[in-house]
Amino acid sequence: MKKLIISKLFLYRYRFVIGYTVLLVLFVLLLFSLPLYAQTGITEAEMNSATNSYYLGKDGILNGDLVDLPYRVIQKLSIMMFGLSAYAIKLPSILAGLALGVMLILLLNRWFKSNVSLLASSLIILSTPFLFLAGSGTPLIMIVLWPTILLWLGSKIQGEKRPKPLYSFVFAITMLLSIFTPYMVYFAAFCVCFVIAQPHLRFIVKGLPKLPLALVGLMIIAGFSLLGISIFHHPGTIMQLIAADGFELGNFFPNIARGFAPVFAWHSIIDGVFLSPLISLPSFILAFIGLFSTTKGFFASRNSIATMLLVFTFIITGFNPLAAIFVILPFSILMAHGMKYLLEKWYALFPENPYARISALLPLTLLFGIMIIPGLLQYIYGYRYNPSIADSFSDKISIIRQNLSDQTLLVREHYDFYKILEASTELSIVDSIQDKKDIAVLGPLGESGENYTLSRIITSPRRDDSDIIYLYTYTEKGE
Repeated sequence: MKKLIISKLFLYRYRFVIGYTVLLVLFVLLLFSLPLYAQTGITEAEMNSATNSYYLGKDGILNGDLVDLPYRVIQKLSIMMFGLSAYAIKLPSILAGLALGVMLILLLNRWFKSNVSLLASSLIILSTPFLFLAGSGTPLIMIVLWPTILLWLGSKIQGEKRPKPLYSFVFAITMLLSIFTPYMVYFAAFCVCFVIAQPHLRFIVKGLPKLPLALVGLMIIAGFSLLGISIFHHPGTIMQLIAADGFELGNFFPNIARGFAPVFAWHSIIDGVFLSPLISLPSFILAFIGLFSTTKGFFASRNSIATMLLVFTFIITGFNPLAAIFVILPFSILMAHGMKYLLEKWYALFPENPYARISALLPLTLLFGIMIIPGLLQYIYGYRYNPSIADSFSDKISIIRQNLSDQTLLVREHYDFYKILEASTELSIVDSIQDKKDIAVLGPLGESGENYTLSRIITSPRRDDSDIIYLYTYTEKGE
């Protein structure tokens, strides 16, 4: 009988290709479908984001209104193409989440072996905070996407004896676009300081060709020049880029405690968006093992960068508690380190015994099930049914589109947001009673409707305060 050689089997030879393909297919399906099922509507932050994006004009851009510009342009195009809906508002984040997931896979695959990067990538892109971030129609995801792209491009530049000028040019373009996202000015400064402080990176930079260095320098100078113009025309831009609205220096450390509360607590919710625990206990333990493993050879750039990114996360969280979501990036790197450490220790116990190595698949599969499945269930059911957070999502847009056709709709709050509906529907959106005709109102009409008779109330099946739209019939006195 011919001896079976495992290394020649199709499944063995293409195991990583198959694994990455399955992961990407599952990830894409989750990404494009879960926001419709898990988050039942949109938050006030998403309303504000959609409003700012839709009314973004050429005049504003020319005058320096550049904060979150790439995201806002895509969101504006999405709303113009598909009309004002929850999915159109979230689509830019879904696309950014897809890009972020792919870049995380490429980054980890660049730094670690395929088996480690595949397992670590699965853990992070199927986690609750990642899926929420990709399903939230705000530019918050960009503070994770830009650094991930820059780290991957940096690894491509670092890993080559003579890096291609194209990578340096793309790196410079990405850095230019990123500085108009809040807190990325800090990341640009962090990159410069990290390169100066890291001996290995200093050596690499000194050996880079002059052309890539000149390109990067010119693009950075151009970026900061545009930033200066933006600040000159919109002085408030500087505060939008470096801190949250209403930030006070005395709130720096309380913001850190508030931002990381969902990481260390089990029943904490921050600003109605983050479910706790933000990082599951098994993932946290795996990341802690990874942090421990990086202490040996800390000054290797790949080892020290995860720790430095954790420090950076604490800094930007002090300015805005929501920026704690940036912890996704360093945690993904640390979990990869932890996975690498565990696999190496297991293989070292049985260097010549293939059966012992294969036996690790069972506990590894069990560990993955414990880490991934509860996280998915937490995302699906937590955002839908947790009363502390589900009430932050409004389904008024879908209720309006399903029940109203060509009526006049009176709105008192978020008027500019609902006004966008006129572009894709036959509705007329007003903020006060003007004509003597039947009217639909978001909420009761109140004392101003003495000539109006309530004819119908449209409710939502998803809310405690289920009365959403009141339909009134106009009647002249004496009729």
